[in-house]
Amino acid sequence: MAKKGKLPVSSAPFLKEEVFIGTAMRDVIIGLIPISLVSIYFYRGYAIMLMAICMVTAALTEVVFRKILGKEVRLKDCSAILTGLFVALLYQPTVSPITAIFATILAVGVAKELVGGLGMNRFNPALFGRVSMILLAPLFAGIAIGSPNLGTIDAITKASPLALLGGGMEMPNYLQMFVAFPGGALSESSPLALLIGGVYLYKKGHINWRVPASIFGTVFIMAFLLGQDPIYHLLSGGLMIGAIFMATDWVTAPITTSGKLIFGVSIGFLVMIIRVFLPPTEGVAFSILIMNAFVPVIDKATRHLAFLEPKQI
Repeated sequence: MAKKGKLPVSSAPFLKEEVFIGTAMRDVIIGLIPISLVSIYFYRGYAIMLMAICMVTAALTEVVFRKILGKEVRLKDCSAILTGLFVALLYQPTVSPITAIFATILAVGVAKELVGGLGMNRFNPALFGRVSMILLAPLFAGIAIGSPNLGTIDAITKASPLALLGGGMEMPNYLQMFVAFPGGALSESSPLALLIGGVYLYKKGHINWRVPASIFGTVFIMAFLLGQDPIYHLLSGGLMIGAIFMATDWVTAPITTSGKLIFGVSIGFLVMIIRVFLPPTEGVAFSILIMNAFVPVIDKATRHLAFLEPKQI
């Protein structure tokens, strides 16, 4: 209720129902359970260790940064735990624990807490941490250590589907790629598992179909026009987790309907440009972060004018 004739005003994103942040974060974690289970099936202890390291690091990072900044610690909203899980899923199972830890610290501490906390970040935190470590890789080359030996697993020695595609090597069939195929990051294990999680989030009202649909449609059309196999491009790399879980983030995606379509089409376009004309790895992460930077411009250009508000020339 507004008091004394004043309307309460808050910043986007706006929720149409009384959904608590913690409930929404837990729903996203539930949506990631299928892909997490497939990853554990393929990579066993490697996947479990990586997820545990990233989630614990995320929680500790939030506590430390909020204490330093003099803010209340709110681990119960599960946003830090979710960010840690996302970071883990973006990495290969045998990544150096040091690399995963620093990526998580950058994701939670820098991309989320230092810019004001949950809801104030301009870039997707998990992708920010992942890409930052790619750019900072030369600095960590001398101190990074390998993952502990948790047993021999043939799956971890396989090239990722995107690497196979980029190298012109023999690919698995469509059904195998769609259901489950080991190689690459944990999140590349099963597009089907990611779609199941995406349907759950859509039914819960947490994601808008326009963003992933426009990304998938653009990638499919561009792959066809560039003489590539559209199905393999849809099923390989981080496209599924990026389109369904990352690009649909409430805070870093446009809030207007037309803005979501522009956002998705632009991401799909950048993904294909990077995959075809540049080294094919991490194209999705870079594409989403680039478009995150343009979200304020997209929202301003596509917003609905208020009644009798003059158009800006």
